Amino acid sequence: MTATYEPISTQTLGTAVETVTFSSIASTYTDLVVIINSFASVASDMSMYFNADTGANYSRTTLWGNGSTAGSLRSSSANFIYITNYGSVRTDQGSSVHVVNIMNYANTTTYKTVLARANASVSGVDLTAGLWRSTSAITSITFDLDSTRTFQTGSTFTLYGIKAE
Repeated sequence: MTATYEPISTQTLGTAVETVTFSSIASTYTDLVVIINSFASVASDMSMYFNADTGANYSRTTLWGNGSTAGSLRSSSANFIYITNYGSVRTDQGSSVHVVNIMNYANTTTYKTVLARANASVSGVDLTAGLWRSTSAITSITFDLDSTRTFQTGSTFTLYGIKAE
């Protein structure tokens, strides 16, 4: 059996926005992958949440490194999953790349898990394991920045579905 990445949607921002959402995600894949090449008005951490749920239903553990120091942090009962720390969204186009893997997103009997890798060329890297404590199928994903900071024009977000064949 092989897995095939199928592009579902790409959003290339024509204007600066505070959030980016993929909605009406079909349940025809086994897993989802989002590739983000973004930059921000001010360097900022990025978070994500599912199905417009901003309740205290998320947790994460992040391992990070900046070239001279490494560490970890954890949060639980949060309103979203932070997917960056040292690998934050930077202000220079092309300097921040993020890969988000969402497993078993359409399953309605298990909680949803996320593995995210954040890479920022000038600040560091992160690896985040996240959990959404819901058995609902994921039909929308929203990415957000801290405070009122914005994703800048030219940032790209591409959603892929993985189909096992």
